Amino acid sequence: MSNEARALPGQGSNHPYLRSGLLHCLLIAASFVMLYPILWMLAGSLRPAEDLFGGGASLVPSQVTIKAYSQGWFGMQVSFGHFFLNSLLIATLATLGNVLAASLAAYAFARLNFFGRKLWFALMLGTLMLPYHVTLIPQYVLFLKLGWINTWLPLVVPKYFAVDAFFIFLMVQFFRGIPRQLDEAAQMDGCSPWRIYYKIMLPLSLPVLATAGIFSFIWTWEDFFGPLIYVSDMSLYTVQLGLRSFIDSSGTSSWNELFAMSILSLIPIFLIFLFFQRLLIEGIATTGMKR
Repeated sequence: MSNEARALPGQGSNHPYLRSGLLHCLLIAASFVMLYPILWMLAGSLRPAEDLFGGGASLVPSQVTIKAYSQGWFGMQVSFGHFFLNSLLIATLATLGNVLAASLAAYAFARLNFFGRKLWFALMLGTLMLPYHVTLIPQYVLFLKLGWINTWLPLVVPKYFAVDAFFIFLMVQFFRGIPRQLDEAAQMDGCSPWRIYYKIMLPLSLPVLATAGIFSFIWTWEDFFGPLIYVSDMSLYTVQLGLRSFIDSSGTSSWNELFAMSILSLIPIFLIFLFFQRLLIEGIATTGMKR
């Protein structure tokens, strides 16, 4: 009887491990379902063109070839590597502008007292409810009059004027969590608002700055509509417009090359998440929390 009594706790102790194992199996299965389209696209890029849709849902190619990668990279008038450099340059410049301008605007809303601050902050938040397509025509007319059509300027310059209210709101919530005593102590030492901004606020706000930078880079890298509207010269194409070039007006497509270049276009996004996920999670988790 005593042996059975001692065995019961041991049996019960397996329940948490069993529950944890089942949970992990469920998460792995869900992850596979979400990753399946990417895995199938990877398998399709390694299949011969004639066997692309013959494999059905299988992830294992009957024949493996990397011909689609070389053809996709060098198969157009402009090398696909040129599109990568264009996207990298545009995304980098846009990210720098977003982080700099949004942090300045957020610092003003969170720390400075000026006339109509609450009104301007409410108007800024109101722009979040405006779809991008509502302002598209006025913006296009403005850039047309400035002579910026068929250049990168419409894709980069607005980022330096704090046009993304989401990032401003994100940073405002983070800045409000930083104790005001630091500002007061710095003011007593003779620091100006500019010095407080770049000596105190920015070093303490690395997680939210990284979060804004990561999202800004990814959204700019993946943007298709903006370059489609403003860019017509193939030498200025981004990666997304380059991918669109594999589909012609008749509907026929170079699917192997399209899949191959799509896989390559995901590599920068994957690397950013791989190296900066700690800062990304920290920035999202601590936004709006009191320290």
